Amino acid sequence: MAHKLRNFWQRISDGIAIQQLWAQLAADARASYQFYSQDLESDRREGESHFKHVLRMVRGLFWALIMKLSPGRRVLLLIALVLLLLPSVVLNGGDQQVNTSSAKFLAGGLLVILLALELSDRVTMKRDLEIAREIQSWLMPSEAPTIPGVDIAFAGRPANTVAGDYYDVFFRPNERLLVVVADVAGKSIPAALLTATLQASLRTLAALPGSITDLVDRVNRYSCEQSLNGRRFTTAFVAELEPATGRLTYVNAGHNWPVLRRASGAMERLEAGGLPLGITTGRPYQCGTTALERGDLLLIFTDGLVEAEDDHEREYGEERMLAVLQTMHAAATAGEALQRIMSSVDAFVGLTRQHDDITCLVLRMT
Repeated sequence: MAHKLRNFWQRISDGIAIQQLWAQLAADARASYQFYSQDLESDRREGESHFKHVLRMVRGLFWALIMKLSPGRRVLLLIALVLLLLPSVVLNGGDQQVNTSSAKFLAGGLLVILLALELSDRVTMKRDLEIAREIQSWLMPSEAPTIPGVDIAFAGRPANTVAGDYYDVFFRPNERLLVVVADVAGKSIPAALLTATLQASLRTLAALPGSITDLVDRVNRYSCEQSLNGRRFTTAFVAELEPATGRLTYVNAGHNWPVLRRASGAMERLEAGGLPLGITTGRPYQCGTTALERGDLLLIFTDGLVEAEDDHEREYGEERMLAVLQTMHAAATAGEALQRIMSSVDAFVGLTRQHDDITCLVLRMT
């Protein structure tokens, strides 16, 4: 019997320790509360007692939860709650006696039915999202190209099943290496769809002759046509590298400033550029230029890295990221540098649910 119970618990818990299960549950509870309470007025009103404030918050959370259901499921939930709250009494009606405690079993059955309906929707949606993730994985490079003198590593970690971040590394017809990291505003399916259109347009436009600013201008014009009057903008860092000379030309379109750590340990930020893609076509982009030498390491990242939060809602921040780069061994490969950065974020965040996509690309001259 004990062996069967252990097997049952192993199957239910996936072998996760009680402390980890509790931490995951607490993280899920915080994320759910933030989801349902985002439209609530949480501050106490003037002259409002503590009891009335709590009662108003509970009522608001109840309506926030119930309105997420379809009308039919709302009615089912209300019936179950009414039956569940009925007092356990025996009613005498002539020769018949009715025990209302049986209504609680009916309420439990209705709640199980409601749970099954919601799980069915979730499983169906999850299956569609898994297909979308598989398609998205085909669009992103699975491994970096092998280039003499250049070591590249990248990692993408979506907050949901699919991501709004985009990264790519490929050669243009002019034999220069194009390096791109972009972040579409939003998350999940809407952002992923725009990411796919961005990838297709960039790949097509990169095959045309022209400078890096010409390429970004063309992508920006296309993005403006798809951005719903600037509501669906994209931050991006687009760079061209000449592997033989180490000359790097780039445009930073409203993206987080990449960090260039020189072999000497000095830090530089790559800032030249302009507004995010999809905002306006009336502002020209500035092009920056720098020379990468042997031992230099370039880190390009999205805001999900520095804005990752722990269970106290403290951000990882750029200071911690820069400290990791500063203390990194000068001979570390791009893969080792990437691993150290991602491990540092994981250690800081713990089991807190990720709220934004994280993408990092590390380029090192060897």
